[in-house]
Amino acid sequence: MTDRQERAMSFGSIAEDYDGLRPQAPQEAVDWLVPPGCEVAVDVGAGTGLFSRTLVDRAAQVIAVEPDARMRKVLTERSPGVRAFEGRGESIPLADATADGVFVSSAWHWMDHERALPEIGRVLRDGGRFGLIWTSRDREVDWVRDLGRLPGQDLEEVQSVDRFRQRLHFDLPEPQIFHNIEREIFRFVRTMTLEDAVAMLATYSRAIIASPEDRARTLDAARAAMEARFPGADMIDIPMRAWCWRADRVSRGAES
Repeated sequence: MTDRQERAMSFGSIAEDYDGLRPQAPQEAVDWLVPPGCEVAVDVGAGTGLFSRTLVDRAAQVIAVEPDARMRKVLTERSPGVRAFEGRGESIPLADATADGVFVSSAWHWMDHERALPEIGRVLRDGGRFGLIWTSRDREVDWVRDLGRLPGQDLEEVQSVDRFRQRLHFDLPEPQIFHNIEREIFRFVRTMTLEDAVAMLATYSRAIIASPEDRARTLDAARAAMEARFPGADMIDIPMRAWCWRADRVSRGAES
């Protein structure tokens, strides 16, 4: 198993913590992503259902697709009104042209885009919405930038991921099946206990697969940094942001 594969499948080992500590997408970001009149919404790479649950009030039917049985178990237990299926972005267990919206929340970077894009296009109805979102702490804020960075982790690596998300630019394969491409960033503040803020940092893949010593050292450093910034505070405000990208499926008769 490669480092990338290990990281991609690491979240199931902490599924309950992931669901309890990771941020949900802000309402305005979900409103921006989901098209009016969305009847069937599909959350691909759904994890524990954090994003799936935001769709329940915006679509008549919400379907979650997730490859990890440990994540699906938490999803099923905590997401009433959501139907969960085993699958992945490269192989979605739905018939052609059945979805009004297909969304990927904080999982697009784990997928094979060359295979996932046509598969998502297959499942979407003509004019259906394809939406991407990453919701995480705002590393443009100076004191937030280094929180959770492991010993030896290259800052350039962290920044390159942020630059990709900020631009949300990638090549769409031929034939072009998506148009009306737009990008947006939504900033918000999440109020947490200091200990929950520290524990949240442990739910990211590099921390999960790190050695116990490196993980403890990183979390201790993050705790000390936040205690210094918010002396004596029980609750702290963490700057967050949601990077969003959306496009609409071209009608099948108009594919070029």
